[in-house]
Amino acid sequence: MGIIDHHCAVKVYKYDSKRLWQTENKKSALAMAIRQIESSFGKGSVMQLGSAKIAERVETISTGSLTLDYALGIGGLPRGRIIEIYGPESSGKTTLALSCIAQAQKKDEAVCAFIDAEHAIDAHYAKALGVNIEDLYVSQPDSGEQALEITDTLIRSGAVDLVVLDSVAALVPRAELEGEMGDQQIALQARLMSQALRKLTGSLSKSHCTLIFLNQIRQKVGVIFGSPEVTSGGTALRYYASVRLDIRRQTQIKQGDAIIGNETVVKVAKNKLASPFKIARFDMIYGKGIDRMSELLDLGTQHGLINRSGAWYSLVENEAPMGQGRAKAKAFLELHEDIAKKIEQSLRDTLFEEPALADMEQEGTDDSENAAVKEEQESVISS
Repeated sequence: MGIIDHHCAVKVYKYDSKRLWQTENKKSALAMAIRQIESSFGKGSVMQLGSAKIAERVETISTGSLTLDYALGIGGLPRGRIIEIYGPESSGKTTLALSCIAQAQKKDEAVCAFIDAEHAIDAHYAKALGVNIEDLYVSQPDSGEQALEITDTLIRSGAVDLVVLDSVAALVPRAELEGEMGDQQIALQARLMSQALRKLTGSLSKSHCTLIFLNQIRQKVGVIFGSPEVTSGGTALRYYASVRLDIRRQTQIKQGDAIIGNETVVKVAKNKLASPFKIARFDMIYGKGIDRMSELLDLGTQHGLINRSGAWYSLVENEAPMGQGRAKAKAFLELHEDIAKKIEQSLRDTLFEEPALADMEQEGTDDSENAAVKEEQESVISS
């Protein structure tokens, strides 16, 4: 019985030794393959997913709206990715994009570019939204190919942090420009976008630049079931985009009889970095953009930083009165910018608290234990 056990043990250890040899052989073969790849294509062509460069947290650019930053799940728009903002006319697409530019310039002193394919940018409006127009580079291309070539060159330079292209629907292919009115040009724009996105994706990741495409909505004919709405420029953009934002205007905001803005609803239609389908609501004031003070008032009340008793608002920290009614409370925050910044920072700390990084290394057997097992295997096999 002892002999049978002894032979069984030998068989098991022989099998383990073979597997160990195969594992070591695979590792050396893989190391040789990686060295060959790096000699051909450069260091870093193949990396482990847990390496510092890939596993690091994605940097973001704030949209200018706390509610939307929270809905995105990561605190803003991701760097090095493609973003699509689409919606009907006058829904706030350009305003949101200019707000992103203003936030990038303020926080990181980012270099930003605006590719104005629609030839409709208003410098005075951009300045009113907080954009530093002296440091904003603008291009008004003649064709779709020219617009995308300029975009590609700026991104490949590695010196630009944010590029906004307004809009996909205005990217006219050169063949369409050179043709006559009424000529049938089938899927030229879709093919142009598909080719451009294949080139741009890799450049964006390497240069850490964010590219925002603004897009318009069209109606499909003869649709009975489902939504008849479709974005222009083909389907390639919806695949390459890491984040897609559907922006719509809702109820009007009035001051007396005058309409001064509207409530805006943004749905995160696609999100590769956090949970999608979240909805953000905020006010947009004509000529001013996103109503930041209104957001601070609402979120501050929800998270216990501002106390509301009936129509009266007061600060929770020192019980200082802010005024009676929403308008006076907003005026208080506008007058005391330091208090508004303190509330905003407290909200960001609460809403965007970084989760503890998970330990990405698998826990294995202790090195001394591994050495002992290996030594025991070798002694049994030799005997």
